[in-house]
Amino acid sequence: MTPVTSDRGPVHVAAEVLSVKRSGAYSHLTLVADGVAERTRPGRFVALARGGEAALLRRPFWVHRVRPSGAYGGTVEIVVAVRGRGTAALAALRRHDEVDLVGPLGRPFALPKEPVPSILVGGGYGSAALFLLAERLRERGCPVHMLLGAGTEARLFGTLEARRSAKSVTVTTRDGSVGIPGLVTGPLPDLLERTGGAVVYACGPSPMLAVVAAVARDHGAWSQCALEQPMACGTGICMTCLVPVVGEDGVEKQVRACVEGPVLRGDQVRWDAV
Repeated sequence: MTPVTSDRGPVHVAAEVLSVKRSGAYSHLTLVADGVAERTRPGRFVALARGGEAALLRRPFWVHRVRPSGAYGGTVEIVVAVRGRGTAALAALRRHDEVDLVGPLGRPFALPKEPVPSILVGGGYGSAALFLLAERLRERGCPVHMLLGAGTEARLFGTLEARRSAKSVTVTTRDGSVGIPGLVTGPLPDLLERTGGAVVYACGPSPMLAVVAAVARDHGAWSQCALEQPMACGTGICMTCLVPVVGEDGVEKQVRACVEGPVLRGDQVRWDAV
């Protein structure tokens, strides 16, 4: 498999908020951002800052869905989880507000050349990164199976939408409030065996990704993991998002999650050192 990339780089725009919806514990924003949607591939992200904060560090967000054209122009959808003052300001945006946006950034998921069974594993709001991927996989004839989990029902994202996007959907919560009680990685071995999954795509916290990569390896499947690594610039300049990997030559090196990632091969990441 080889990554599908665009020969056009990211753009910097003043994006207008078209709509804001609540989705459990998250804010689901649709932004009018011409030039971004047509450059976006599954697994890429955008970096946002609000108003006078634009000169400070932007916050990275997975691209949930895009629409290259529409009544208002090209749109990009993101999901915001409040974790501090910056994300709280972005979650408080209202229709017609403007936000400083750079994107799309990073390397995307690699798509299979053949229509193979594909398993998509999402943890919390990391699930947002998987829906555009599911759409592209279905276009290639790949049977898509989604496995979504979170600590509580409110922290799940996209469970209803997943039923329209995948052949099967499995839901877990650590507190047992909905779906199967336990970690999202729990049902993965059985799902791989039942579906004959050849590739596993995952997005979520690093401990979850480490387990996904190990389970996929044990079942002879490829894994691609989108890392939620802390980032400052999002463009590879600041070197704050380094991830240790082992290359094809067997040599360990550090790569920048925002440029060489955020999608990396699960079997190449040194998860014990992340």
